[in-house]
Amino acid sequence: MADLIDIFRALADPTRLRIIALLREMELAIGELAVVLDQSQPRVSRHVRILVEAGVVEKRREGSWVFLRIPAETPVGAIIGGAGEWPFSPREALVIAYDAERLAAVREERAAAAERYFAEHAAEWDAIRSRHVAESDVEAAMLAMMHNRRLGHLLDIGTGTGRMAEIFAPTARRITALDRSPEMLRIARAKLSGQAVPIDLVQGDFLNLPVADASIDSIVIHQALHFAHEPDRVIAEAGRVLRGGGHLLIVDFAPHEDEEMRALAAHARLGFSDAQIRGWFASAGLLLEAAQALEGGALAVKLWLGRRRSDENQSPVADGDGQRKRLAA
Repeated sequence: MADLIDIFRALADPTRLRIIALLREMELAIGELAVVLDQSQPRVSRHVRILVEAGVVEKRREGSWVFLRIPAETPVGAIIGGAGEWPFSPREALVIAYDAERLAAVREERAAAAERYFAEHAAEWDAIRSRHVAESDVEAAMLAMMHNRRLGHLLDIGTGTGRMAEIFAPTARRITALDRSPEMLRIARAKLSGQAVPIDLVQGDFLNLPVADASIDSIVIHQALHFAHEPDRVIAEAGRVLRGGGHLLIVDFAPHEDEEMRALAAHARLGFSDAQIRGWFASAGLLLEAAQALEGGALAVKLWLGRRRSDENQSPVADGDGQRKRLAA
């Protein structure tokens, strides 16, 4: 009862109700809220602190930015979910509508920032893309390989601009899009803001996923494994969070000798063989179900699809570095 009273006390303020209305639309940083509300950041921060302490809003840090959102699968989320039917007065409804118009400016600025980033890096990305088959062909092959497989809660590791989350959104129940780069996450946030499926953008490392054991139905690692100095540990960590029967799809390059990729794009590994992927899958409790090569250009793109073995008799173990793995019996 005390918790419920705290929630309603936190909501008993016009500015905090406006904040809730905005966060129902999208995750926002405190600075962005201050722009929309036309209030100072210290004042907005005070209101946010009250909402956070009552559990109505939660914080998530990305680099130097702190984003705010309403907790989804909680009693608070259920209460706030019906906010659209709350009996706002005509004046309150007018203020909320005005805020929604100003929120459009925030969306536009995010999109503009993404465009500026693309423009600055277009030359190097074009140089990489020119070395392999068209990305549209890669995406079509990925969708075909995952067709009729339950995506459920999808984890997109190394989401970058959010493209994988975008193409799999129509068939996923929920998506967690993870990347180390706050800049990439801001681009992804601008791209994915209109998706109907719930998408959580999370800053994190693929060697230490901020996800519970056996909590994910499917995983995609698209053109990210070659950045890993220890790709076997990345796959082991993916196996840890994957539910029994779940699928891991890796898309990367076949072995090659283009050393320029190390300097051009910071690739730590120059592609992977089927034998390497099969061995790493096996160590992580995964079966290699399918492999496909897409030729075209100097670099061949490979798709590897693994399935998590039944986890009935699995238990966490640690390798020599203390990294947790889950091995099938």
